[in-house]
Amino acid sequence: MNGSMVIQGRQIGQAEIDLIRGLLAGHSQWHRTRLSRELCRRWDWHNAAGQPKDMACRSLLLKLERAGHIRLPARRGPSVNERRYRSIPMVEHCRERIAEPLRQLLPLDIGLVETAGKDTALLRSLIAQYHYLGVRSTAGENRKYLVRDRRGRLLGCLWFAAAAWRCKARDRFIGWDDQARRRNLPCVANNTRFLVLPWVRVDNLASHLLSRLAGRISRDWTEKYGHGLHALETFVDRSRFTGACYRAANWRLVGQTTGRTRNDVVNRGPLSSVKDVYVYPLARGFRRALCMAPQTAEATAR
Repeated sequence: MNGSMVIQGRQIGQAEIDLIRGLLAGHSQWHRTRLSRELCRRWDWHNAAGQPKDMACRSLLLKLERAGHIRLPARRGPSVNERRYRSIPMVEHCRERIAEPLRQLLPLDIGLVETAGKDTALLRSLIAQYHYLGVRSTAGENRKYLVRDRRGRLLGCLWFAAAAWRCKARDRFIGWDDQARRRNLPCVANNTRFLVLPWVRVDNLASHLLSRLAGRISRDWTEKYGHGLHALETFVDRSRFTGACYRAANWRLVGQTTGRTRNDVVNRGPLSSVKDVYVYPLARGFRRALCMAPQTAEATAR
């Protein structure tokens, strides 16, 4: 290959391609997971909590294969993610209409949903049934929340995941260059799903939830991944929503997308609808923190 490219936040050149080809040639019995774990070890590719970035590495390998640079061993079984998202089991839940003033629902229970927790199936079921984007696989860092009122009635859910690799409007607003973006992108999270259940009609609930999450999400991120966050982002489909709840919660409208998907780093994918780009700074000095060296930025996020 000529030159290098950035995939999953890593610089990949001929040396990296040769390493992967050598491992494949020398270990024909290895499956894809074994290969990705070995690459994480050799590249010292871990998150701030010291966990190997196995899912990110497997995504990198698939992209290299699709681009014709490598040929991976055949799958030994159906993809875990394909099985996981092909059919989401529906979980029974109450659909009682809720239309009281917000003050009568307080205090809200905004609970973290862990991968092995009892609410995981319920959250996935709600998103699959009521969110227009449905449930999709999210490799990398993410935190999920299920919201109930003071009586335990379901109100909605939120899902934060890794930020888009590139977004001109966001990047211009932050003011970082490509090098700083590569270093500090993990300190930005994307509100990839936000669902207030369709039978819930409570004024100011959505903006209240966004404000509550902004006050705690960096601590939740640090607890799981060993580093905090400096900013949040989200993309609002202009053909469906006005973004009023984000503006009411003091998120800043910084521009629009070009119609590319959030991870289309080479601008070759199909065009999608144009979306408004909102950013929420989590600290006054967020720009300085996101443009500085990684060790300093991580210390600031703590």
